[in-house]
Amino acid sequence: MTMRAISQDTLGGPEVLKTVETDRPRPGPTEVLVRVRAAGVNPTDWKTRESGGLLGRPPFVLGWDVSGVVEAVGLGTTLWEPGDEVFGMLPYPRGHGAYAEYVTAPARTFARKPAAVDHVRAAAIPLAALTAWQALVDTAGVRAGDRVLVHAAAGGVGHFAVQIAKARGAHVIGTASAAKHGFVRGLGAAELIDYRTQDFAEVVRDVDVVIDTVGGAYGPRSLRTLRRGGTIVSLVLSDLADGLHEEAERLGVRSRAMLVEADHGGMRALAALVQGGGLRPEIAAVLPLTDAAEAHRLGESGHTTGKLVLTTS
Repeated sequence: MTMRAISQDTLGGPEVLKTVETDRPRPGPTEVLVRVRAAGVNPTDWKTRESGGLLGRPPFVLGWDVSGVVEAVGLGTTLWEPGDEVFGMLPYPRGHGAYAEYVTAPARTFARKPAAVDHVRAAAIPLAALTAWQALVDTAGVRAGDRVLVHAAAGGVGHFAVQIAKARGAHVIGTASAAKHGFVRGLGAAELIDYRTQDFAEVVRDVDVVIDTVGGAYGPRSLRTLRRGGTIVSLVLSDLADGLHEEAERLGVRSRAMLVEADHGGMRALAALVQGGGLRPEIAAVLPLTDAAEAHRLGESGHTTGKLVLTTS
């Protein structure tokens, strides 16, 4: 049996993404086959399309965010049965392949899709929200009363980080353009800084946790906002060689660099937040799977707020 997928044979711009017919995968032991109803699009997708990223040379099928229906289960799988609605992030980076009508993945990659959201909204959540959850909860240990600075607070990871920090009782400060302050405030941010007109490093002090989704000079400048003993979590791994860790140690703060991991427990926690109304994705646009190239063009434009999602039907 075959299926449609979006593949590329070479690195380059959005035009390298092509619709192909390929064999439908089969679940191995402890795996499930999921019929994809929607696939989220993330910045790592278009960066990998252009440079190969952690995948190297094509051919490959991009995408890590999935929401869909279990079609079949492999040997030894007890969590799911055919017909179950699930969502999750395929193991990053080698578990790619969400831009397709079917995917296989370890059963514990997925959590039950919250009834409060449809497949489009569910597909917008996993990679970006897991990144925020693992940065805030697992790495920084955010607690009630903490002061948390989230950079690019209106972005894919940022808008989830604001909500998760707020749900844990933190006082959230976000950097975003003035036009997006209303949106970010509605997510739960208590303070907003327009990065175009204000230097956050001059006006923010005594922060417990910084979530840096921007990189570059933001990391070193963010160190000045942290109280002694605070933590900065960098999500831009290309900045690891910039001396940030050494400068953080000198100032008496923690510096951590993080890459998101597939996480059954994290997905269940996010599902509970979604179902309880404490976490909602912002959808920028929904396009059919065959328009993946256009989704990449929109994402790379930098003018979208929230997440782009592809649907298979």
